[in-house]
Amino acid sequence: MNLKFGKNQKIELISIIISVISIITGFILSLEYLSWIAVILCGIPIIKECAEGLIKEFDLTADLLVSMGIIASIIIGEVFAAGEIAIIMAVGGFLEEYTVMKTQRRIKELANMTPQVATRLKNGIEEKISVEKVQVGDILKVLPGEIIPLDGIIINGETSIDQSTLTGESIPVDKKENDEVYSGTINLYGSFTMKTTKISQKSSLQKLIRLVESSQPENSKIVRTADKWAKIIIVIAFSAAILTYLYTFEITRSVTILVVFCPCALVLATPTAIMAAIGNLTKYGILVKNGESIEELAHIDELAFDKTGTLTYGTPHVVNVISDNPQEMMHLLASLESKSEHPLAKAIVKDYKDDDLAEVNDFKMHIGKGVSGTVNASKIIAGNKTLFESENIPLKYNEEPENGEIEIFVAKDGIVLGKVCLADTLRETSKETIRKLKELRIKTTLLTGDNEKTAGHIAKQVKVRNVKSCCMPEDKAQYIKREQMLGHRIAMIGDGINDAPSLRKANVGIAMGSIGSDISVEAADIALVNDNISDIPHLIGIARKTIRTINMCIGFALALNIIAMALAILGLLNPIGGALVHNIGSVIVIVYSSTLLNYKISKRDYEKERKFGLPKNLNKSKA
Repeated sequence: MNLKFGKNQKIELISIIISVISIITGFILSLEYLSWIAVILCGIPIIKECAEGLIKEFDLTADLLVSMGIIASIIIGEVFAAGEIAIIMAVGGFLEEYTVMKTQRRIKELANMTPQVATRLKNGIEEKISVEKVQVGDILKVLPGEIIPLDGIIINGETSIDQSTLTGESIPVDKKENDEVYSGTINLYGSFTMKTTKISQKSSLQKLIRLVESSQPENSKIVRTADKWAKIIIVIAFSAAILTYLYTFEITRSVTILVVFCPCALVLATPTAIMAAIGNLTKYGILVKNGESIEELAHIDELAFDKTGTLTYGTPHVVNVISDNPQEMMHLLASLESKSEHPLAKAIVKDYKDDDLAEVNDFKMHIGKGVSGTVNASKIIAGNKTLFESENIPLKYNEEPENGEIEIFVAKDGIVLGKVCLADTLRETSKETIRKLKELRIKTTLLTGDNEKTAGHIAKQVKVRNVKSCCMPEDKAQYIKREQMLGHRIAMIGDGINDAPSLRKANVGIAMGSIGSDISVEAADIALVNDNISDIPHLIGIARKTIRTINMCIGFALALNIIAMALAILGLLNPIGGALVHNIGSVIVIVYSSTLLNYKISKRDYEKERKFGLPKNLNKSKA
């Protein structure tokens, strides 16, 4: 892994190396004064930072105990011990910083993907300009291997694009004319021209970067809880050190207590675990705004879904073709609809796999009703019942659809050939996702603005029992409020502007597709960049695993401190050994927390989650 250190990190690393060389040389040659090099290079920065925090903010931190340990060791003539303590603490601090850099590496790559220059076509002339000067509607040229500078629509050319930075998709996506492309993605093969639809500051990549920049663990309640523990430990350590000296009159034992009871491992446990979890989720295309969302998500007992664009794709698809001659009807219908820009027309043309569309003459749109035109010398009409009634064409195949699909009837020279039914189709992963959530004992709810029949049809397919249909945005928010008043912790997942109020109201808001739906993404705490709801069980699993990891690390740190303090009181542990034990504890916490980077929920984990990861209010929920 290639991590580029900044100037401060390089200076810190050089200081540690020089200090290690000096203290080893001093030990071998019995030149104790060389230990002062380690005290100056590694110890003074710790003491200085501690003093500044104490004077300016009266901030009691782990550095206070470390500083007292170094100073006390010098006072009793143990300069070698003071130097070793300073080095070990500096190494521990450097490892902490390195771990955070490692967990944030994947996230920071987003900022490095920001293009600085674009090739604009103006009056047939190519010119290189800063992306910040590109305006909406400008025509840009993108060559193979280039990073797409801004969001836009392809107007000429075809290509394959690597969208893994934004969506996590490992397979390149084929793009052609009228397809959308997004900033930060990589053009792999063909060159194309595009018309920009967003300026640089509002591009998809910049939106993700802003979301990432707010992913800081300091916002978490559990981080503040650990800080409170740290302050308590400082008081205990000082009291124990003073009482031990008053009882034994051995300053070495008191100094050792101050060294071993530093709460570094305790304070380190939470931010390391949360940042590792955030780094893990980023690999799945899941971006988390703050650590508090991880903590809150670990305790939810209900997950409310919007329907359109969440459980379903949010776009119409042909679900049924009814005709005595479906092949002829679809050929005529697709040919006619190819002249229309209506979403239903595009869905029909997309569903018709053949390219042998016939020529259309006298094409006419009937607003709100349908379309008509001449195909192969025959007059073709396609539309709803209202259009056919106005054209005095008797309807056939007039049975009402069972699940609220949209009907488009097709007539040739005044005779009905049949009809096409379109509907928003279920995502392939929706049913399995709901099943896994039930295994995690999460109550699932469907909140949708659709009518009762359509909502019920989707709910039946995915086996969601709790369904609220015909919901306005305020109805969804009110439902969440009622559940919270009953003591439930509820998460909401949605994609549209109408979901924004409920995303904010929920304990945790999860937005679909940060490429679109700007308002919902801003309102949410978590964004599924690739719109993959199958990642939700992993999201909940790692949230629960993170809290368990934090609790285990805190327990380990407290136990280690207590044992080491007891050994110090009995005189079985000196300052040098105390510093070593203390920092070994910190490294163990770092390593264990970092395992979250590669955590992936498995079948065995579902059983563990049932036993250890249950929310407190779960017994009030019904799957």
